[in-house]
Amino acid sequence: MNKPLKQHLIDPEICIRCYTCEMTCPVQAIEHDDNNVVVDASKCNFCMDCIPVCPTGSIDEWRVVNEPYSLEQQYEWMELPEQEEIATAEDADADLDTLDEAMAALLAEAHAGAGGKAKAPATASKPTVNMYNLGKPAEAKVQGNYRLTDADSDSDVRLILLDFGGQPFPVLEGQSLGIIPPGSDDAGKPHLPRLYSVSSPRDGERPGYNNVSLTVKREEKGLCSNYVCDLKPGDTVKVTGPFGATFLLPSDPEAHLLMICTGTGSAPFRSFTMRRQREYPSLKNSLTLVFGARRPGELPYFGPLKKVPETFMRKVFAFSREDGAPKQYVQDKLREDRSQVEALLKDPNGHIYICGLKAMEKGVEEALSDIARGIGMKWTDIRDAMREDGRYHVETY
Repeated sequence: MNKPLKQHLIDPEICIRCYTCEMTCPVQAIEHDDNNVVVDASKCNFCMDCIPVCPTGSIDEWRVVNEPYSLEQQYEWMELPEQEEIATAEDADADLDTLDEAMAALLAEAHAGAGGKAKAPATASKPTVNMYNLGKPAEAKVQGNYRLTDADSDSDVRLILLDFGGQPFPVLEGQSLGIIPPGSDDAGKPHLPRLYSVSSPRDGERPGYNNVSLTVKREEKGLCSNYVCDLKPGDTVKVTGPFGATFLLPSDPEAHLLMICTGTGSAPFRSFTMRRQREYPSLKNSLTLVFGARRPGELPYFGPLKKVPETFMRKVFAFSREDGAPKQYVQDKLREDRSQVEALLKDPNGHIYICGLKAMEKGVEEALSDIARGIGMKWTDIRDAMREDGRYHVETY
């Protein structure tokens, strides 16, 4: 038998098929088929460049194995295998202490970002994952395309409404789907899907209808964002997914959610809020939204948000470019809201969700660390315990 070795793997259940890791890997060790994204053990040199760029933590998986799992095996997986029992030619080399030490060393060196190894809330519904893929996408018809930001704003954010007709597309709040832009890249290969968070609840933008809404910002040179933002009612699009198995809404009405976002990172929180409004319309003081943008006219859903009763959801806005006002970011608002955040950190039913630009993550972590320190607690301990309990979630890009 061979000496045990470590193998880098990707969790197919959590992976949202954004392909960022594949594009980042400097040795081309990561590849994909229509179904899964996998790591070639013969090429991977454990450089860790792919770890920080993953928005879900699905890339942060490792196993100690006697023989590496093949690409063929990984392509067939619906979920990761458990850690196998390790044996070597010499029994003395195969004791559990050696294995535990090896695994501890692996995990200690592995994580350099990605929000850690995420877990779904204990009460979240079981998601459907990867029902439609590159080889067999769903086809949806555009029902509507509505601008969400002021017409004179530099930020063009759209709500895109997709109708799946008779095709089942079971999606939960917090999941994503992929849109395949038409045409091919410079190498003549079809374009890969671009991922967008679903901004409607599980029973549809319109209750009882098989439709889904997305919140999409037009990027100046964005291939897919321009394609999506220019869609017209009646157009058809190719869709993959749903993706994501951890950034989900707890079903427990006692769960208090602190939702922190910028820009289109508001999409999953819109779906969370709408689901709560439909399921528990009389609920009070269970949602807090901290929402950042440059100015009010660039904040998606600003008008509808103001109509949500403050007793149902506390709303805290941070504007960094508002005329006549000092610059404020979401981390500044967290510090201003210190007493409320302190209470949530102590609450066993408290959940934290962070979604938006990756640049916001460091500032939010620093603010939460300062707040925890003020009550004699260590933020990293709180964060890691919440993550292990399925109560801390980060999806930044």
